[in-house]
Amino acid sequence: MLFYLLCGILITIWGLVLRWKPAFWWKLTERWKSYRANEPSDFYLLCTKIGGVIVMLIGIAIIFLSLTVL
Repeated sequence: MLFYLLCGILITIWGLVLRWKPAFWWKLTERWKSYRANEPSDFYLLCTKIGGVIVMLIGIAIIFLSLTVL
């Protein structure tokens, strides 16, 4: 139970980072792939924010299920 709770917390934090700091996530994962790009595109930022909300909801669901089912 504790393992699932910790995983849910970490996934929720990851989702929060994706939602609120997509440019930071871009610097960590995508910046090195291009020598011309200085900042992420608007489309990348939008997709990362939407993905962050989805990941955050999955993390919250894992936390909820670990506290109720197991």
